[in-house]
Amino acid sequence: MKKLLKIIPVFILIIVSNKAYAQLDTLNYLKQFEANKAQYIGQSFSKLLQDMTQIQPKTVWFDYNIENKTIVKGSIFKFCEKEYGFKNAIAMKITWETGIPSYDVKYYYNKNHFYFTDEERLFYGNKIVKDIMVYR
Repeated sequence: MKKLLKIIPVFILIIVSNKAYAQLDTLNYLKQFEANKAQYIGQSFSKLLQDMTQIQPKTVWFDYNIENKTIVKGSIFKFCEKEYGFKNAIAMKITWETGIPSYDVKYYYNKNHFYFTDEERLFYGNKIVKDIMVYR
């Protein structure tokens, strides 16, 4: 019993540290795309998705446009499951060259509940990237 009580905290520490390293790895990986954004600006979003071989977005959210509610200027792609919550979640904000009609974006939000599905992949794939920003 005493050995078990000593092992449990070590096991918990290992799990927590592995999760922290995984987030750091993800952040560093995605920051590479931000650093090399010149390769993607003016290109379709599908090019960026194709180059993301290690991880793909799990959810997509729209960046609220206070100037014009009928147009979405940017989308925020998150890289963790919605069920895990988004506190300190790693996100990639894509600003689009041309705004997307908000009714198109909301259609997919309502249909797929923010999950980044193959439908969204096709929908966003031909949109042209204006800027990339990665943050946590």
